[in-house]
Formats: sequence, structure tokens, C-alpha cells
Amino acid sequence: MSSLPLAIGILPDDAEVFDLDQAADHLHVSPNRVRTLIRDHNLLAASRNGQPVIPALFFGEEGHLAKHFEGLVSVLLDGGYTRDQAMEWFFTVYDDLGMHPAQALHTHSAREVIRRAQAQAF
Repeated sequence: MSSLPLAIGILPDDAEVFDLDQAADHLHVSPNRVRTLIRDHNLLAASRNGQPVIPALFFGEEGHLAKHFEGLVSVLLDGGYTRDQAMEWFFTVYDDLGMHPAQALHTHSAREVIRRAQAQAF
């Protein structure tokens, strides 16, 4: 597990998470595929109690990641954010949105989150 890039101390304590097996079940892939997604920075993960976990808000309908999630991660990382900074960005509450970007992905504010990511990353 140590070869996985995991954010440490960034994920809010109250964030609902999936372990690798739960994430694999949700996506209908193997746990090894989930590890590959994390290593390739297509999925962000954190460490909780020494175990890799993925925020549940990063997932959409059964079998899918949240719409726009992978694109947002790419925009942030290509724009110079580290994976830890990207994870922190997803869970920073913006007063004018009234929520953090990970929550906003599941609302009518998703396009605003995309716009902000593009503006902040470049």
C-alpha cells in the first residue's frame, strides 16, 4: 500500500469514505484497478487510520466516478497543484457556494466548480 500516493491529514474527519474494496465494488472493477487509478492520479485517495480511503463524494452513479471529477483532477494537476493540494481544494468550503467542490459536483453548481478549477489552476 505504501506505493499509493495518499493525502495525509487533509481529508475532513467527517467525510464519508470507501476503502479500496468498496470503491472497486462501486466501480465494478478489481481493487488492483482502483490502485492503478490512484497511482495514475485519475483518482485521489487519502490515508485514514493507516488505510487508503477514497471520499464517497468522488463517486457518482453505481459504476461511475462523479461526473467531471477526472477532468477536474487533470485540470488541477496540470495547472501545478500537487495531489495533496487538489484534495484540499476539493474539501475547502467556499462561502459563495455554501459548500466545498466535492459536494458541488453533485449539484447545479458543478459547472461553476469546473470554471473555478480552470481559473485557479492557471
